[in-house]
Amino acid sequence: MLGVSKDSLDSHRKFREKHKLNFPLLSDPTLEVHKKYGVWKDKKLYGKTFLGVERTTFLIGEDGRVEKIFRQVKVPGHVDEVKGSVAQA
Repeated sequence: MLGVSKDSLDSHRKFREKHKLNFPLLSDPTLEVHKKYGVWKDKKLYGKTFLGVERTTFLIGEDGRVEKIFRQVKVPGHVDEVKGSVAQA
């Protein structure tokens, strides 16, 4: 398991410590990975359009192929949803 965001390495370190995560968080400040996975998108808020990250989870198999995509993720309940998908695979 990996996490990727545009945040800095220092920010990731603090986040991992705070939440006691047992997997690496990768920093993508140039948005290269975000753009390749199609999650750097136009977003709208209060009638204004801006570029931002669409929170997305990709399940990637050992062979490197994307097995499932969860778009517009809402944090509450998402971990259980992903675990259920992994159990079914």
